[in-house]
Order: sequence, then C-alpha cells, then structure tokens
Amino acid sequence: MSLPRYPEYRDSGVEWLGAVPAHWAVKRFKWLIERNDGGVWGDDPDGNGDTIVLRSTDQTVDGQWRLDEPASRKLSESERRGVTLEIGDLLVTKSSGSALHIGKTTLVDEQVAKLGACYSNFMQRFRLNDEFLPKLAWYVMNNELARRQFDLASNSTTGLANLNGTMISEILMPVPSALEQAVITAFLDREIAKIDALIAEQEKLIALLAEKRQATISHAVTRGLNPDAPMKDSGVPWLGEVPAHWDMKRVKDCGCEIVDCKNRTPELHDNGDYFVVRTSCVKDGKFNPEPGYRTDEANFIEWTAKGKPRARDVLFTREAPTGEACLAPEGLDFCLGQRMMYIRPPEQVLLSEFLLYSIYGGLARERISEKSKGSTVGHLRIGEVGELPLLLPPLVEQHGLVEFVRDELAKIESLEVASGRAIALLKERRSALIAAAVTGQIDVRGTLQCEDESTEDMSA
Repeated sequence: MSLPRYPEYRDSGVEWLGAVPAHWAVKRFKWLIERNDGGVWGDDPDGNGDTIVLRSTDQTVDGQWRLDEPASRKLSESERRGVTLEIGDLLVTKSSGSALHIGKTTLVDEQVAKLGACYSNFMQRFRLNDEFLPKLAWYVMNNELARRQFDLASNSTTGLANLNGTMISEILMPVPSALEQAVITAFLDREIAKIDALIAEQEKLIALLAEKRQATISHAVTRGLNPDAPMKDSGVPWLGEVPAHWDMKRVKDCGCEIVDCKNRTPELHDNGDYFVVRTSCVKDGKFNPEPGYRTDEANFIEWTAKGKPRARDVLFTREAPTGEACLAPEGLDFCLGQRMMYIRPPEQVLLSEFLLYSIYGGLARERISEKSKGSTVGHLRIGEVGELPLLLPPLVEQHGLVEFVRDELAKIESLEVASGRAIALLKERRSALIAAAVTGQIDVRGTLQCEDESTEDMSA
C-alpha cells in the first residue's frame, strides 16, 4: 500500500518524533485525560459479593485481553465505586516482574465493562476527555512511540522497570483533529485486522507443523517405515498393532546407564571453564545453550562424581518440566544442573537418537504424561525413567528410522523458521504502519472516501 504524505509539515520539537503535519498538535498525555487512578487489591474472596479484579496477567504483551481465569477479590463499596471500569477506559500495567510487560495497555470494551470489574494496584486506569479517541490512544500506547517513553521514564527515574501515574501522564502524543482521529482509527482497524489475520494463518501453520512433527516421530517409533511388515498386537489398546519383529522393552532392559544429578545446582562462576546444563537448556528434542551458565573445576568434579556426561548421551529433565530430552552437544565440557539426568544407551543395542525419538513418541511419552498428570510439578525418579517402555527394532532398522525422522524434522523445521520469519515481518509491518499513521507520516484521509465509494459501488 502506497499512501501520500500530508502537504505541509512542521518540526514537532521532539527529537524522536521529528516532523508532524503542520496543523497537528503535540501534547502531554495528561492534557488528554480526565481521570488518572491507581487500582486496589482488597481482601481474600469469600464467595459472597466478590468483585473481579483484573491483573497484568489478564493482558497480553500486545494489549489484548486474556480473561481465562480473572481473580475475584473482596472490595468495600467505596473501593469498588472508585475503580470500576467503564467502556473506553485504558488500563496500563505499571509494575511487573518482566520489563517486557511494563506499559502494556488494554482498552475496556463492552464485554469487559459488563463484568463490573475493577483492577489491581499494579495497574493504572486512564479515562480520556473528549479531545482524544480512546482507541487511537490504545494504538499509540502499544506502539514503540509510547513504549520508548515508558522505558526512558521508568529506568531514568527509579533505576527499575516500574511506572506510576505521573510518569505515564507525561508521555507526548501527536494530536490530529477529531475528524482525522476517527479516520486514522478506522484505517488502522481495517488494515491491522488484515495483518492480524495473516499472522493468525502463520501461527495456525506452525501449530499444524508441530502436530506433524509429533505424528512423524510417533509413527516412526511405533509403526516403522515398511507398510507391508507383518504386525502383532501390542497389548496396549490405544496403540494397537506394532511390527511383529520389534521387541517391547523398558529403558533399563536395553542396558542403558542412567545417572541422576544432585538436588542442588553448581555454583555460578562467570569465567569458569565448565558449562552447566539446566532444564531450560532442553526442549522439544533440542539443546539451547543460552539459559546455561559457567562453573569452576571444583564444582565440575563434584557434580560429575557419579558419572561424567558426554556427547550424544540423552539429556533428560526429570522435573520442571518433566520429560524434555535432547542429545548432549559435541565439543563441550559440561555437568548437569539440578533436576537433570543423562541416559547412555549401548549403541550396539539402542541408538541414542532412536531413544530420543522414543521419549517423544509412543509408549514412553504416554507414560511420562501419566506420571505428570494431576501434579503441578511433574517428577520422575531415576527408577521410573528406567521403567519407561519403548519398542526396539533391529539396529539396522533403527539407523534407517533415525535418518528418516531426522530428514523429515529438518523439512518441518525449515517451514517453521519460514513461518516465524513471516510473523516477525508482519509484526514489524504492523508496528510501522501504526507509527506512520498516528504521527502523520502517511495521510490516510483519502482511504475513507475510497472505502465509501467502494461500498456504494457494491450496493449499486
């Protein structure tokens, strides 16, 4: 889409904002609001006249509502009266454990207003005056235009990523005429809806690829690649038949060495020579070094006293989360952090990579899910890991299956990367379009006329 610029611009006097249309104003947010209120938290609910109190967790990072499990609290009548939300209110997170969430802003719509909800003391409510449209303010405040100012105000004033009502009210806002505000808002609603629909399509594709990944692994480790192979009943109702020449084994029956780690974590030494693999380094069959850290030789020796992990061992998380696994990386001296273990299969019986796929598909995954069910923090002891069942093909067939799965997963990952890249570009486009429209870098006034003419043509 190519849109014209305004005929005339002037210097806004704000370095990061630059030039704005000559007839626009630039104002502090405080001159555009009639209410600026902190929230309340109240007392524990008792089931009698409790009030929904919205929290930062009820907002997404991009300013949408996520009202899956809103909190109920006991508020006095005066507390409730002072902070009950109305249509058009803006709710800003001013304090959070994550700097990413500071400043995220939601707009109270009819659905939220019907809840009769209030909001927590970690949030700030802004009710605008007639000079500025709430929906346009929502676009600005969830864009880098406001987020950059939030970051500067919070960090330079307190040294911490926290805001207050005064800081938020001091941000600068470009202010077009009332008619232009309506046109800009309508334009953004229409164009952003198109972009969001494209993002949703890519996210759906990623979800389908994840399902395909799981199905590919599960089929390989429970059915094999030969559709004509003789089959036998597995004795497991949900699994059905399996190749007749495959054996059903437990991990420990295959001669695997299983070594658990200590119940505490090695000390951090920034310049240490040895890497510490944490549970967060292991997810979806892949190793990610970023969450790990370094330790010194003394800790390394202590934490490898039971056994020293080596390349191509299967690293396994026994808790928080339970049942994630990956192959240990090549060329890295490392020990395992808390809640980690390694499994070393005899390669003449069971390939490490086939064991890894078996953990993510079929019998072993079902057992891991059963053990974790009904527990907020799933946990597997070393004996339970040894009891995990798997189907064991002949070694030569394992090689073929591993090669097949590896190739198929590489194709899926390539598509996932492409979709992720598309989503990132669409989000960049979304942010840039909002910034351009609300700062007057594009003139969208003609788009409303074009839309009206198109509607007339269709009705004719």
